[in-house]
Amino acid sequence: MDIPIEKKKFSKSNLLTMGGAAIGVVFILYAILSSTGNSKLNVQKERLSISTIKRGVFQENIPVNGVVLPITTIYLDALEGGRVEEKYVEDGAVMKQGEPILRLTNTDLELSLVNQETSVYNLLTQMQISQNAARQNTINKLNQFTDVKNSLIEAERLYKLNKKLYEKDAVGRQEFIKSENEYNYQKQRMQLAKQILQQDSVATRQEQEQIRSSYERTQNALELMRRKVADLIVKAPVDGQLTSLDAEIGQSKIKGERLGQIDVLNGFKVRVDIDEHYIARIYPGQRGTFTFNNNQYTLVIKKVYTQVTNGRFQVDMEFEGDVPEGIRRGQTLQIRVALSQEKEALLVPKGGFFQTTGGNWIFKLSEDGTQAYKVDISLGSQNTEFYEVTGGLQPGDKVVTSSYSNYEDIEELVINE
Repeated sequence: MDIPIEKKKFSKSNLLTMGGAAIGVVFILYAILSSTGNSKLNVQKERLSISTIKRGVFQENIPVNGVVLPITTIYLDALEGGRVEEKYVEDGAVMKQGEPILRLTNTDLELSLVNQETSVYNLLTQMQISQNAARQNTINKLNQFTDVKNSLIEAERLYKLNKKLYEKDAVGRQEFIKSENEYNYQKQRMQLAKQILQQDSVATRQEQEQIRSSYERTQNALELMRRKVADLIVKAPVDGQLTSLDAEIGQSKIKGERLGQIDVLNGFKVRVDIDEHYIARIYPGQRGTFTFNNNQYTLVIKKVYTQVTNGRFQVDMEFEGDVPEGIRRGQTLQIRVALSQEKEALLVPKGGFFQTTGGNWIFKLSEDGTQAYKVDISLGSQNTEFYEVTGGLQPGDKVVTSSYSNYEDIEELVINE
C-alpha cells in the first residue's frame, strides 16, 4: 500500500537566511553598478577657478628673457704680448677715442725696432754712396763724350778742308784719305759714346729705382715695427665705457689675449635666449613687447644666431621707438615674442588644468553652475595668457581652469557654495 509523503515547510530560520542572502546580493549589485557609473566629488566653489569661453583677438607668442647690452661692443685684445707696466684708468671709466688705457713692455720688440732703425740708416748710407758713385761715373762719361764730340768736330773740319784742296790739287791724295779716315773714325766713336751714355742713363735709373724701392720697403718695415711698439700702449678705439678690464700691473699678457671691452653708449640692444623648438619660426623683423615702469615698449629682432647651445639659441633685438628711461646694461627683461599675426579666435585662459589633461579634456559647468562634467576638447596655439580652442567648447561656456591634480579619476564635480 502506498504511503503518502508530506511536503516540508520552510522554517523561520531558513527564511531569515535566504532573506539575508538576497540582501547581500542586492548590495553587491548596487556596489557594482555604482562603481561602473560616474564617480563624483564634492568641491567648494571658492577652491575652483572658473573661466568663461569667449571670442577675442589672439596672437601666438612665447615668453622669453632678455639681457640689456650696449648696441655696439668693441673688444680690446693685446695686439702684442708683454708685461703690464702701467694702468692709466680703472674698469668702468668713460673713455674718449685715442685715450690710453694701459701700457705693456716687450724688450724683444723694442730691440727689434732698434735693429730695424739701424738697418734703415745703413741702407740710406749705402744708397747715398751708390748715388754719389753713379753721379761721378756719369760725369766721367760726359767728359769722355765731350772729348769725342770735339775730336769729331775737328776731324770733320779737316776732312772738308782737305776735300776742297784735293779737288783743286792743292794737297796730295794721301793727305786727303788720311783726313777722311780720321773723320769716319771719329763718327764711329761718337755713335759709341752716345750708346754708352744711353746705357749708363738706363742702368743708373734702374739702380736708383731698385735702391729707392729697397729703401721704401725697409722704411715701411720700420714704420710697421714702430706701430707694433706703439701697440704696447693700449688705447680706446672709440668713445665709450671701459668694462671687463682684466689686467694688473706685473701681469704678463700674450698676443691676442682679451684685455677688456669698450661699450658704445649711444644705444642698447637686448640679447634673448629662445628654446630651439622655435628656431624655424624666428626671423629678423619679428616683434616683441615688454613692460617697464608701467609702460609698454616694442623690440624688433635684428639678428638671429642659429648656433644652438644647451638646447637654446640667441637673437639680438633693438628698441623700436624710444628707449625706456632708466634702463641699464645687464638688466633682465621679460619679453613676449610674437610668432603669428593677430586673428579672431575662441579663447580659454591658461590655468593648471593643462598639466593634468594635456589640453585633451576639461571640466565644463552645467547651466545652473552646480555641477561640472568632463568634456573632450582640442586646443591649438597658445600665448602667455590664453589657449586657442579649436573644438569641444562654445562661446559662453564656463569651465574649470584651476589645477586638476586631485581630480584625475573624477568624472563629475559637485560644486557647493
